[in-house]
Amino acid sequence: MSPDTDLAARIRYVLVRTSHPGNIGSSARAMRTMGFGRMALVSPFRFPDREASALAAGADDVLEGAVVSEGLVEALAGTSLALGLSARRRGVDLEEISPREAARRALVAAARGEQVALVFGNERTGLENEELARCHAMVRIPSVDDFSSLNLSQAVQVMAYELRVASLGEVAAPVRADAEPPADAAQMERFYEHLAQMLDDIDFHKGRAPTTIMLRLRKLFQRAQMDERELRVMHGIFADAQRMAQIANTTLKGNKD
Repeated sequence: MSPDTDLAARIRYVLVRTSHPGNIGSSARAMRTMGFGRMALVSPFRFPDREASALAAGADDVLEGAVVSEGLVEALAGTSLALGLSARRRGVDLEEISPREAARRALVAAARGEQVALVFGNERTGLENEELARCHAMVRIPSVDDFSSLNLSQAVQVMAYELRVASLGEVAAPVRADAEPPADAAQMERFYEHLAQMLDDIDFHKGRAPTTIMLRLRKLFQRAQMDERELRVMHGIFADAQRMAQIANTTLKGNKD
């Protein structure tokens, strides 16, 4: 028995900057054995590749359906929940959850009709800070401290297994008829761009580098998981703040003249 087809179709496995094509094939096999088939590849070193096909061991449909993109934002298009796998803490202060909790959250979101992404980093360096910053939580597989790094396909297998077990437990989430759709990754990126522009327009940073404050604000708003209506309200607030800043700057300039 496989996970519900509709639920499985709403969960994508995103492999970022994969160095070895064999790991792509092994990951495809790991996904397929647990009933999952949506793979997204961000700037893979080599793909398609004979080694990937060989190690997929028959999971050719997963490889054939894999979507290749240049950047993570593109790979997350349409998703409203992104969970980043990491073997260690990074500079981004994200909520840290177990694979079991990640599977539960993913299936609850999928049951609501949302698109979910599990994000796996490069074999050697893992996910970069700016990639983790686009995730809602960080998932750590509880390995031993002195040998904590799993092979990429092994990490994919762990998550696929947890999702299968959770799906067999019939995880469900009631959906309110009047519920507003959650903002997806592309909408959130446009929101962050507007936020950054608004902060510049009101001279919030006052000459300081905006990197740290933007990372903190990303964390805040990722945790909030706003819906589309709330996002429209925030865009309206930003637009009003920009309009008032423009009026203030025009007035100040006129007074100087």
